[in-house]
Amino acid sequence: MPDVLGPSEAVLAAAVARRHLIGGESKVELASSLGISRFKVARLLEAARESGLVRIEVVSPVGIDAELSEQLREALGLEHCVVVPGSGPQAEPGAAAAAAALLAEVVTDKDVIGLPWSRSVSRMVDALDRLPEVPVVQLSGAMVTPEEDSSSVDVVRRAARIAGGGRHVFYSPLLLDDADSADVMRRQPPVRDALARVDDVTLAVIGLGAWAPGMSTIHAVVTPAERKAVTKAGAVGEAAGVFFDADGAVVETPLTARIVGLTGSQLTGIRHVIAIAHGPGKVDAIEAAAHGGLVDSLVTTAETAEALLSRAPN
Repeated sequence: MPDVLGPSEAVLAAAVARRHLIGGESKVELASSLGISRFKVARLLEAARESGLVRIEVVSPVGIDAELSEQLREALGLEHCVVVPGSGPQAEPGAAAAAAALLAEVVTDKDVIGLPWSRSVSRMVDALDRLPEVPVVQLSGAMVTPEEDSSSVDVVRRAARIAGGGRHVFYSPLLLDDADSADVMRRQPPVRDALARVDDVTLAVIGLGAWAPGMSTIHAVVTPAERKAVTKAGAVGEAAGVFFDADGAVVETPLTARIVGLTGSQLTGIRHVIAIAHGPGKVDAIEAAAHGGLVDSLVTTAETAEALLSRAPN
């Protein structure tokens, strides 16, 4: 086949390419229809690409940066990674929608879904439109903040209405004033019974908080001395009230006994954990949670993905 196609060859190559790539005709079918050999069909297709008659372009799905998603998935060793364009608050609706779509894609009718209180998880549930008929279990008590009017119970109930497989909920704050109060709360029958179902959870969606100002709801409501004590214990982040260090290992902190929710061993025992987390201030926490195996899949933003990839070894 010549480097520059003559007019008749160009017309034939374009026709063959159109019928093969768009019409779905096989090379054998084209050869028979056109009265040429299938080897000439193959050469015409190759010439169509080399001459620019055919241009192949891989386009990212709408609302997803496919290239960054795959790069970050490989860098962090994740099962799934979805990166949405943008950064900051304007990217939150896209992250919520992507997390909802990922959950709907990976969940099966054999799963039990677990959801904690989290602003990002609440927004994800807002974006959910389908789930198989599976149970939904509450993983933690709630934090009451002026910015949010959604509780853990509300989050689970909304998801359970979509799934139709039943729910297991309880009313409790996430963080109590002292360990004794938290222990009393955990012994209350509705709380005890709901938390007993956490062991059944096979798929969870969580938010990740970094142990820094503005990066964790818990960090915002405790005293400076308590913040220092948690830092001294080695915590760099928390997920549903479970604290973890820079290696992604669960750590006990002075706040742990005051938390009403799943334990660190229960979190690590969940088969598949999807995390929703983004922002430059959460890069350390995301990296730690991924490397420590606390999370299996991640939904984040392009800004955060680029920051994480800049730290990955070449």
